[in-house]
Parts: sequence; C-alpha cells; structure tokens
Amino acid sequence: MTADQEEEARLRELMRLLRQADARAGEEDVPLGEYRIPRSRVPERHLTGIGALTKTEVAVMRFLGWGRANADIATLLVISENTVRVHLNNMCRKLELDGVRELNALAGLLFHPLT
Repeated sequence: MTADQEEEARLRELMRLLRQADARAGEEDVPLGEYRIPRSRVPERHLTGIGALTKTEVAVMRFLGWGRANADIATLLVISENTVRVHLNNMCRKLELDGVRELNALAGLLFHPLT
C-alpha cells in the first residue's frame, strides 16, 4: 500500500467514524451562526468560544472548512483579504487556538461534508 493509499484509507475511516458519531448525536445540535452543527463534531473546549463568533466569522470559518483560500473567501464575502486575516486572528483568540492551522482543522471538522 502506498503512502497516498494509506492516507486515503485513514481519511475514509475518519469520515466513517464521524458519520457514526453524527448518527448517535441524534437531535443534539450546536447553533453556529445560522448553521446547526452536530454536537459530536464540536470539541468540548470550544463550546463557549463558538457561541461568541460573529456572523461574518462563522461565514469565514465555513469557507475555510471547505478548503477555500483567503483570497477566495475575501471574494465570496466581498471583503478584503486583510479583513479575512483579521477575522481568522479573532477566531483563534476567541477559540483559544494556537494559530490558523488549528483553526483550519477545527473548521474542517465542523463544516467539511462527509459525502
């Protein structure tokens, strides 16, 4: 098995586990802006910080979770790329993350589709 195949197998297993956790969570959702995220996807330590995010920060996080670059996010939200960076930094502070890499991982966990 090649390294790429091993990575793909790990990702498929993670997606399977997330689907199972989502199914077990049932009706438990966490409101995140205008979205409802299955409770099983939200790490316990981020529950209070997520509630403090603004509507625009949630939109930035959603696009980040979909794998969009800062320039794409700026274009989609009709804001400057610098404003996107400000939102990213504000989210890192509110969620007590060490940086944008951790935010990127959290955004993927929250918003990446499992299909």
